[in-house]
Amino acid sequence: MKLFLADEAATIELGRRFLQQLPQDLAGWTVLLAGELGAGKSTFARALIRAAGHTGPVPSPTYTLVEPYALARGMIYHVDLYRLSSEEELRYLGWNELDDGFRLVEWPERAPGLAAQADVTLTLAYEADGRSARLTGLSERGETLVNAVADS
Repeated sequence: MKLFLADEAATIELGRRFLQQLPQDLAGWTVLLAGELGAGKSTFARALIRAAGHTGPVPSPTYTLVEPYALARGMIYHVDLYRLSSEEELRYLGWNELDDGFRLVEWPERAPGLAAQADVTLTLAYEADGRSARLTGLSERGETLVNAVADS
């Protein structure tokens, strides 16, 4: 599924729509957020986290690498892999301990093996005066989710 996002508000709306189509229990889902610097990955993540009920700030996890959010629907982990130099560093992040929640992963190309265990990839790119968003289901439930977002 490909969409044109005219502005930041459209990216925020996509984050809200995406969350609405997820099951009530978010545990075990992994969504990969790909795209160039400034393409809207963090904007999408912030919108989803806020739509899930978080009312405080949603800082970029560029330096902390993982920002956890304990919410009514479960844990959401906003993960930024930009500073990783190899996929093996995931174990130092405690990656396996994050499977109790919903993982939103920026810069997934730093750990290419993640695609095998992820549900959806959202690829954001610059297009004309806005952005394009391409949602790709990587698992059966991910494909179902992408279709539901497309129909919403």
